[in-house]
This record gives sequence, C-alpha cells and structure tokens, in this order.
Amino acid sequence: MGPIQSAGAAFGNARVAAVYCVHGTFAGNDVLGLLTELSRFTPRLSKSLRRLGKRTVDLIAGETGNYTPGYVVAMQENLSAGAGRTIPIQLFNWSSQNNHIGRADGAICLFAELARFAETISEDEYSQSEPPRILLWGHSHAGNVFALLTNLLGSDAPARDQFFEAARSFYRPWLRRETDMPVWQHVQKLLGDAAHPIRRLAIDVVTFGTPIRYGWNSAGYSKLLHFVHHRPCVGAPEYQAPGPIELRRLLKAADGDYVQQIGIAGTNLMPNPFAVRTLIADWRLDKFLEYNVEKEGVLARIRHRTRVPDEGTTLLVDYRGIESGIHNHLAGHALYTRRQWLPFHCQEVAQRLYGGEPSC
Repeated sequence: MGPIQSAGAAFGNARVAAVYCVHGTFAGNDVLGLLTELSRFTPRLSKSLRRLGKRTVDLIAGETGNYTPGYVVAMQENLSAGAGRTIPIQLFNWSSQNNHIGRADGAICLFAELARFAETISEDEYSQSEPPRILLWGHSHAGNVFALLTNLLGSDAPARDQFFEAARSFYRPWLRRETDMPVWQHVQKLLGDAAHPIRRLAIDVVTFGTPIRYGWNSAGYSKLLHFVHHRPCVGAPEYQAPGPIELRRLLKAADGDYVQQIGIAGTNLMPNPFAVRTLIADWRLDKFLEYNVEKEGVLARIRHRTRVPDEGTTLLVDYRGIESGIHNHLAGHALYTRRQWLPFHCQEVAQRLYGGEPSC
C-alpha cells in the first residue's frame, strides 16, 4: 500500500466525507475583481468567464502555487483506494483577490458550498457516534478564507451581524432593499439556523504557507494543522522567520517561505477603485477584522518574524529539492501544491489529525 493509500485508511476510519482543496491569492478566477462586479448585472456571463479564467490560470501556472484537476484526481484515487470507499476531493475556486472583501466573499461562498454538501448526507450518517468530517485543504490566503469561515461558524449572532453590516455595501445596493449578491443573504439566513446539517459536521482545517492575518474561532472547527516551509536562522530562535530579509536569499528561497512571512496585515491590495461599493466594504471590513492589530507599519510587523499562529499545530518543514528560479518557487511559497509532496502531506495529516501511521 502506497503512502497516500495508507493515509486514506486513516481518513476513512475517521469518517472524512469530503476534502476541499482551495487555492490562494492570484490563483483564482477573478484576481482583479472585475467579474465579481459583472456578476451583479449578468451572473451567467460572469460565471462562464470565471471558468475560462481559471482554466487559463491552470494552464499557465500548473502546480506552481495552484491546485489543478490532475492533483485532485491523484488525491481522490489514492485516498479512496486506501479508505475502501470514495472520498470526494473537490476544487473550490474563489476570486483570489488580495483584500478583505475578496477573502470574505470566498468564506461566504465556501460556507454555502459546505451547507449544500451537508444537506446531501443521509440522516443515518449523522446518527452515528462520530460525525461526518469535512477536511479543508488550503494554500496561502485560502487559510485566511478558512479563518473567516470559522469565525462565521463559531461567533454569536451579534458578532456575525457586525460582520455583515461591515460588508453591507458589497452585497446590497444603497437605494434598494434586495441584494444583488444573493449568496450573502442566503448564508446570513443559514447562519441563524442552529438546526441546519452543517452544524452537525466536524470541520478540520489544514493550511499550507498561510500568512498570519485573522484569528481562528475554535468553536468553528474541530482540528487545525499548519504547514510552513521554514529553515532556521543561525542565532535566532528555531521558530522565527529570517530577518532582515535579503533579496539574494529571497530569490533562492534560501530561508523558507518568504510570502508566508510577508503577506501579513497591511499588505492588501486595494479593490477596483471604480467599484465604490466594494471599496467601502473592504475599508469597513478592515476596521472590523483588524481593529486589534498594533498600530505600526508593515515593515515593523515583518520584523517580528512570526511563523507560528496562535491556534492549531504548526509543522515547520524544511522542503528540499526546490527548483531554481523564483518563477518556479515563488519565494519559497509554491512548493506546497506540487504533487511530489502530496504523499508526505497526506501522511502527516493522517497522523496528526486522524491517528494514522507516521511518515518516513
């Protein structure tokens, strides 16, 4: 039995019902947010153009910081063989905009997708002693989409209302009561339904190279594991990122994942300035989501050299055999999504979350 199949046995025993692989920033279907705005007027055309855009990204990027259909097929075939049943592996695409509203919209759409899946699970499955599990498997800022999702699932009604109020201009026109982003209104309603099947799922989360941005709500997930590409620096604590960052070393990814270190609070890109409603929602979400971030510059925050989030288990992994050229490794950030590391990742997840055999 191969390593992924061995991990599949542990996934099967733990009652993993599905895995969702989610890409990070700039690997999605609407990097500039233009198609999001188009969807207000012609959702069908926007959806078609998103599909075309994602196919183009897959063609150009391949497995460089991106989950491909081939990656998912390999993962599903091997995990399912080990589990003795099909474990569906799904690709979930979001806009991949590098801002609060892009990630918030991703979390809303992911919640809607998980709710739909939860509704397809039979009552017999829910009635067993252990709940069905969903594993969220995300690269880069997909992890921050997951963090927002856990806060939606775990927060009380007043906190959720604050979130929706902050984003209100994004999904509801100023001069009309009806929404032009119906998924937001739908999710807001589902969140208020304590009896919805999504509340009976156990949601596990694995992140790969996720920059530390938002907090996690432990009431909104079951298990949490982080992988970070890291090489300890001489004279510094083993868990600290390199500092100061040297360009020559960054170009070789000599110290690990520089994007994970740099993509922290203050590194957002502004939404399309002509999309005024979206721009306002992003600004208000910034005040809501990062109200407790220390008032210091981005460079000062980078100097903290933080690698390890406050919640979950973090594995600092020295990935070897990195291809030369920053276009191949993206400053140490691209390797997590390459198929060559899938056996290792599956084994570690199986061991750390589901009691499987340790990887070699």
